[in-house]
Parts: sequence; structure tokens; C-alpha cells
Amino acid sequence: RVLSLARRGLWLYTHPLLKLLFLPQRCRCKFFSLTETPEDYTIMLDEEGFKELPPSEFMQVADSTWLVLSVVSNGRAPSGCQATGVTKIARSVIVPLAEHHVSVLMLSTYQTDFILVRERDLPVVIHTLAGEFDIYKEERGECVPVTCDDVSNGFLKPKPATSPTLHPVQSPQTRFCVLTVAPDTLPAIATMLIDVLFYSHSPPREAGAGSQDLDSITFFAFSLIEGYISIVMDAETQKRFPSNLLLTSSSGELWRMVRIGGQPLGFDECGIVAQIAEPLAAADISAYYISTFNFDHALV
Repeated sequence: RVLSLARRGLWLYTHPLLKLLFLPQRCRCKFFSLTETPEDYTIMLDEEGFKELPPSEFMQVADSTWLVLSVVSNGRAPSGCQATGVTKIARSVIVPLAEHHVSVLMLSTYQTDFILVRERDLPVVIHTLAGEFDIYKEERGECVPVTCDDVSNGFLKPKPATSPTLHPVQSPQTRFCVLTVAPDTLPAIATMLIDVLFYSHSPPREAGAGSQDLDSITFFAFSLIEGYISIVMDAETQKRFPSNLLLTSSSGELWRMVRIGGQPLGFDECGIVAQIAEPLAAADISAYYISTFNFDHALV
């Protein structure tokens, strides 16, 4: 599920969010991601986690149910090594899906990149990618091969090419760090994380204050997926954490953001990720990509 929480309604969700952040064994949630932007909080989580969140006027849930694809090389995910982000799968996955009019959401983490597709688009996704990849689905913890025959014949022919919408981009001056922490050290930074996520807010910006010369931007992303933790925070916020507990790539480099969209993008438009990822891949530039409920964010 993909949903948006209004900033002014965060108080209502503090308890379930703390449970999802720090006590995943209590709610059997295996996929949880929370991203704070100036507008709202975007949450992507599995059905078990979704049960923890009470419906309210502050929560807006995307209509579709989404499935998570991850691309692994040689049959296994990289263990703890830093992904080069979305550009390594741009040509083989993202561009072909855009050409077949499949709308995707991206969630890059420290460990890997996840592509979210609508459940109803799965037949098209499998047909599109079966030539390049061995495709497996997870059933009761086991990976089972998927063949095109397993899929109902919902194959869609590509629609006539329409030129994609061009979206404005902004690049705030804020510099970001992409980090991970070992799960057993999470308790040591818990109070800090709670403070950053729930208490140290700048007042929400007025809608329409999206001027092009943004000096700084509120952006914080936390994901806990299959036991792996990934955090994106700005360099100033990082200084508040004990440096020996946060793990970064050996170069420890900082990242800048390109924020895509002048008004909310919606979930039906295809090719936004491809428009950004393909030219970066062609120039051999690593990028992390995080889709949120209203806008997309590439870190380079």
C-alpha cells in the first residue's frame, strides 16, 4: 500500500509508526518505508503493516495495490554493499516498462532498489521483462519461477507513443547522506530518530511556496525492509547522531537532490522515472530515486 499522512495528523499515528519503526516483530511487517517531505509523509508498507494504521481524515491511500519488484544479480541480492542506485536498472527494467505504459514508483535504499508496480499491471510487467530476466515470485518464503503461461493473457500492446509530459525540476542547496545502521544498534539511536521524525519540525510551508530557488528542503527517509535499514538525511541532521553508529559508503560522499514535479504527479503517468534515469545511466551517473505520494526525488 502507498499512502500519504498529512503533517497535521501525525500525532494520531505516532504509536503505530513507533511500532513499525522499532518493533517490527510485533506486527509481522516486512516492508516499511517512511519519507518526510515539506508537504506530507509518504508511507509504503505491506498489508501486515497497513493493518496497524487506523483510517482517518489525515490519511490518503492510493487506489491500487502495489507489488514490489527487486532486481538481483546472480540470483542474490547484494549483502550490505552499496547499490549504485536506479541507473543500473534504467535500461533493462525502467525504460521497457515505460514503453509499455506501466506506471512505476521507485524506492532506492542503501542496499538495493525496489520498483513498485500496480498489481493489475503484473501480466504486462512479466511479458515485458521475461526476455531479459528470470522472474521469481515469493510464495511462503520460497522463490518460485514464474513463466508467462502462469499469467492470464492480459498482455497489452504498447499504445501509440505520446510525448511524455515535461515536469519542472528543482535542486535545493541541501546536501544529503545515504546511510544504513545495523539493526542491533537501532535502539541506540531511537530517541534521536523519534526526535527528528516527530518533534523537530519546521512549520509546514505554504502550498505554492515551491519557488525555484529553494535554499533548503525538509526531507528524511527511513526504510526497514526484510531486516535491512536505510536512512536518507541531510548533512546537518546527521551531525546530531553518534557518527560511529551510522554506516556510509567508504567514500562518505554527500548527495544533492533533484526534485521532480511542479504540482502533484499522480500515479497514472508513465515514464517519469525513465526520463530521469535513462540520461543519467547514459552519463554513468549513480542516482538514488525515491518516489513519494506527490513528487519524485533523485539523489545524485
